[in-house]
Amino acid sequence: MAPKNQARDNREARERLRLYQARQGLHDRQRRRRRRDDLIGVGALVVVAALATGSQLAFAGAHAPKATPSASASATGTPTPSPSATAGNTGTVPSKSIAKDSTWTGSLTLNKDVRLGIELDGKKAPQAASVEISLIQKQFYDGTTCHRLADSSGFKFLQCGSANGDGTGDAGFQYGPLENVPSDGVYKKGVIAIARGASASSQTTQFFIVYGDTTLDGSTGGYTVVGKVTSGLDALESKITSKGIASKGADGTGAPKVATKITGATIEQQQ
Repeated sequence: MAPKNQARDNREARERLRLYQARQGLHDRQRRRRRRDDLIGVGALVVVAALATGSQLAFAGAHAPKATPSASASATGTPTPSPSATAGNTGTVPSKSIAKDSTWTGSLTLNKDVRLGIELDGKKAPQAASVEISLIQKQFYDGTTCHRLADSSGFKFLQCGSANGDGTGDAGFQYGPLENVPSDGVYKKGVIAIARGASASSQTTQFFIVYGDTTLDGSTGGYTVVGKVTSGLDALESKITSKGIASKGADGTGAPKVATKITGATIEQQQ
């Protein structure tokens, strides 16, 4: 009987080993699959992040502008985009009726001591002006950072309004269409424009202040000019932009050396 018992025990041992190895193989395959899926997921996030960042900005990037590649490059705009431009709107976008086809004036204070007079054009950019009016009235911008500075010749702007202070984040919505876009791609000194991503409906909370005539690539439609700075540019330049960029990226822009925050904003309709 012993030999039979031993043979049976050997068979059972081999079966246990086979099952163990099978379980180990399954575990390894699952681990490799999770690893692969994680890598694919990370890769997808990197691609999405790259697209989102590249799309923003003019604002720089979450929204940022790009300089025109060369002096001869075309910089056409789309002042009156087709109705389909709003097809990608997401979230609850403030009604364009807020601006009421009128002019709104107020102030934007940076670092408590740089006070900019501002004017928003509710006639030429009713949707963008309404969004900015709503955000200012709700004090969305208070404490947010101006995270991107461009200081090259023909490429001068300060980008602000990111919810997270680094070019990311928004107020829960994105909108279009593009409005009041310069047909020649030239954004005059003092202009306030809306940053965006790749699509015309990717405008959100970020905007940029042009402190020197700037030519931007208009091949994807350009950027909405929502208003202008009416006073205070000298202080902005002397106290912030003239101090330069902390560390320039590949596109020549970066965070300003003088850390800059929005410390106050007001707006009211002109009668």
